[in-house]
Amino acid sequence: MAAAAGEAASPQRAPTEHCRAGVTAGLGSDEDAPVRPLCKPRGICSRAYFLVLMVFVHLYLGNVLALLLFVHYSNGDESSDPGPQRRAEGPGSAPNLGPLTRLEGIKVGHERKVQLIADRDHFIRTLSLKPLLFEIPGFLSDEECRLIIHLAQMKGLQRSQILPTEEYEEAMGTMQVSQLDLFRLLDQNRDGRLQLREVLAQTRLGNGRWMTPESIQEMYSAIKADPDGDGVLSLQEFSNMDLRDFHKYMKSHKAETSELVRNSHHTWLYQGEGAHHVMRAIRQRVLRLTRLSPEIVELSEPLQVVRYGEGGHYHAHVDSGPVYPETICSHTKLVANESVPFETSCRYMTVLFYLNNVTSGGETVFPVADNRTYDEMSLIQDDVDLRDTRKHCDKGNLRVKPQQGTAVFWYNYLSDGQGWVGDVDDYSLHGGCLVTRGTKWIANNWINVDPSRTRQALFQQEMARLAREGGADSQPEWALDRAYRDARVEL
Repeated sequence: MAAAAGEAASPQRAPTEHCRAGVTAGLGSDEDAPVRPLCKPRGICSRAYFLVLMVFVHLYLGNVLALLLFVHYSNGDESSDPGPQRRAEGPGSAPNLGPLTRLEGIKVGHERKVQLIADRDHFIRTLSLKPLLFEIPGFLSDEECRLIIHLAQMKGLQRSQILPTEEYEEAMGTMQVSQLDLFRLLDQNRDGRLQLREVLAQTRLGNGRWMTPESIQEMYSAIKADPDGDGVLSLQEFSNMDLRDFHKYMKSHKAETSELVRNSHHTWLYQGEGAHHVMRAIRQRVLRLTRLSPEIVELSEPLQVVRYGEGGHYHAHVDSGPVYPETICSHTKLVANESVPFETSCRYMTVLFYLNNVTSGGETVFPVADNRTYDEMSLIQDDVDLRDTRKHCDKGNLRVKPQQGTAVFWYNYLSDGQGWVGDVDDYSLHGGCLVTRGTKWIANNWINVDPSRTRQALFQQEMARLAREGGADSQPEWALDRAYRDARVEL
């Protein structure tokens, strides 16, 4: 499952037959069905997918937050929906923002020379076109990598797995949804029976626990949802099931670390004014790499440092959630002046740094990179779940082996065709493979951009005003961590 220690540093591609769109039936029209289908066979970030995910499981809130199911009733058919943040944006005093810079991939293997620091050239190599994914060897020096690890250890790391908040559970408690509608959402092939594969394709996460065929059957047994024990639920069996029993079961079940969605520890390191000079230099290097405006980069999240011990992993996920009228971006919520049920991380780009060489395992896998097509159901075929990074990393299309100092970066959103943020790129699905020997250290710089151009402009304008009036203490709440900024750890 894991790569050998002597494996080449270049990424590996596996045959793509495991990722073909094997299920295309979807939820077609049916004259005998009195209730219209609530979803279409779209990607992992479709509205229907998030509806099912929210109703049927507790979400892992560090990456995606779902929207309330009532959007289907309040907004009508999806076909008439204007899409993420396509609501009319009235005139305001916010300045107009120019188009977002987006690097062209050209072709896989294409290399270009850039100068990110004085007197040294770096080379950017295209790893895939779907998603737009690039690699830069030697982005960080070995000394810089060691410093980041040292600062993280000084700060202290906490377990990465995050469970639902009380506010989220309260919102879940207000949910009212027809059992029939939920059954139809899950029943992808519309045969009137819920196979384990169909349930797995939608219920990816359960209260921080990674769902497998075995864990679902265990849950069925505990809440007596499957009397005949065949692992398949009929409409009648599903209707008899009380979803509150499911949530009680998941809440009471203590999972082993190997059963979690992710098994790692992390901390955040401040990179703003007053930070260690190397931290500031790295942020400026990222600014030159992305070619985005200084306002966008400087107002993005701090550097996240993550340690995966032996046995550590992170199952496949996307870094950004889609933004619908019922959600709002975490970084711009302060200026949104809107009341919405949920917030999500709006991460236009991910820049990931490898801080050490891993003895064995720990690759970053992109299961469907450069696939011809994408379909959620195709991720699970013949008992192989491509999202499972503990068991099936070797089946993914592209794997990047950790090499100290190397950076990889990719775009989490497609373009909207007008130089701004469009839909979430399903092909950006990625995960951290099982570390079989040694320890893996990485760091993430996420570049935050609101899909609403006007709201992003208002946010930048407000942050500039607060900086003028109140200084550093007026920075966004998620960038206030300056506990270590005065530490001068020499290289």
